Amino acid sequence: MFVGDVFGNPGVAVFQKWSTKLKEKYKLDAIIVNGENACKNGLGLTVKNADALRHSGAVAITTGNHVWEQRDFYSALDERSDVIRPANYPSGCPGKGHVIIDVAGHSVAIVNLVGRVFMRDFVDCPLRTMESLLTFLRTKTKLIFIDFHAEATSEKRLLGFFLDGKVSAVLGTHTHIQTADEQVLPKGTAYLTDVGSCGALNSILGMQYEGALRKAMYQNKMGKFAVELNGPIVFNGVCVSVDTETGLAVDIERIRFVDEELAATLPPESNSK
Repeated sequence: MFVGDVFGNPGVAVFQKWSTKLKEKYKLDAIIVNGENACKNGLGLTVKNADALRHSGAVAITTGNHVWEQRDFYSALDERSDVIRPANYPSGCPGKGHVIIDVAGHSVAIVNLVGRVFMRDFVDCPLRTMESLLTFLRTKTKLIFIDFHAEATSEKRLLGFFLDGKVSAVLGTHTHIQTADEQVLPKGTAYLTDVGSCGALNSILGMQYEGALRKAMYQNKMGKFAVELNGPIVFNGVCVSVDTETGLAVDIERIRFVDEELAATLPPESNSK
């Protein structure tokens, strides 16, 4: 199971509550989670956040463009093997863009990439980066999962078809809204444009409506973003079944449900890190 962007304390809480239950329900061998928004203020992640996700069952944590928000985490990116950043950032950046882990006796590669269309960071081409990295990874395993953290649906579709038959799954993150286009592509790669996020349901991508509205109307810092801590919390993820002999997908199933009660149990606190 791959779990979409965990956003702030609500997202971490809903993952902690449901990860074990979902692992039993779907008979999961592994859970991967995007944690780039796990920090209390929704920007980046900390060692505490990463440890909480791991303790709750995540075997690996992917990220995205917000991985650089918490400077204190830079050293952890170099030291930890369970957290990766997009592989197409320059090689001098902290951390690494892929990890190979053992899952039920099989080597599984997890790769993180970030898009270029409508994104602010200057990064290498995700297609060329993956093409080069794939040469190495295919010598290690046929089980390869991609978290493509990108804005444009067209760019995500393009990477999906570019890697069709070469990797097990291409799963999109970043836009926080789950799409309904899950499929096993013609050559056997599982694909979903965006997995969605875990966070406050009645929010603007996890943030409070009021701050987002002021920002949109006045185009300046009058609109202060703050994580929405109230109301129902949504859980978004996807399950992928893979043939371990071929490395190709057998099935893909979206997961989405709303926890109506969890927010009431969260302690009131500020939106700081």
